[in-house]
Amino acid sequence: MGTFVFVHGAWLGSWVWKKILDPLREKGHKVYAITLTGMGDRVHLAREEYGMDTATKDVVNLLTYEDLHDVILVGHSFAGKVISTVYDKIPERIKLLFYFDAFVPKKSREPQGGFDQMGKEEREIMEKAIKEEGSGWKLGIPQEFMQELTWDLKDKDRDWFFSKITPWPAKLNFESITVSEKVDKARKAFILCNDNWEDIGQSSKDFIASLGGKYRLIVAAHYPMVTKPEETIDALIELSN
Repeated sequence: MGTFVFVHGAWLGSWVWKKILDPLREKGHKVYAITLTGMGDRVHLAREEYGMDTATKDVVNLLTYEDLHDVILVGHSFAGKVISTVYDKIPERIKLLFYFDAFVPKKSREPQGGFDQMGKEEREIMEKAIKEEGSGWKLGIPQEFMQELTWDLKDKDRDWFFSKITPWPAKLNFESITVSEKVDKARKAFILCNDNWEDIGQSSKDFIASLGGKYRLIVAAHYPMVTKPEETIDALIELSN
């Protein structure tokens, strides 16, 4: 049985994993889901200065104070940056980095995953969300992104999801990370989401070929833990073994 620690993505909190936590526990796994400072049920703690250092400490402290070892550390979306920096800090506690439709760092000692490396259109959408909904420092909820990320969320699931998402400290998204060779050598697994895996471009095929770990391709938008919980659970267990 494994010890799973789940780190949520943008605009979310630990709540997003709700459908899969108890089923994993019922199968005998230890399961923890953290909410990062300034997000979800901790949104009231948001501060302009909170960035990757704060998020990294959130997860490091959970593993330390709960005495967790041999952890399967799952990062969704932007939290691919978080789990990578956590591994750099305490690799001895983590047996698997699990990138859940997430940012995956390249084997590079250069800063990556930051604002300057985003596409021009993406930067403009986010800057607009910060200005209109984020008081100049929080990242609001850009509808342009949400339409693409949530096309398979339906009915009650959709209502529940949109009732809980919140703006979050923009620095978390825009701040780059620099990882060491320790992260390059870590054991990794991947869940990737797309609407049609039979018709993908060469760049996507090249990315999949470069992963360097076991992976599962799921036909879903960005939140299969909500829309396809059973398939998500199967993938987590299979790829973690």
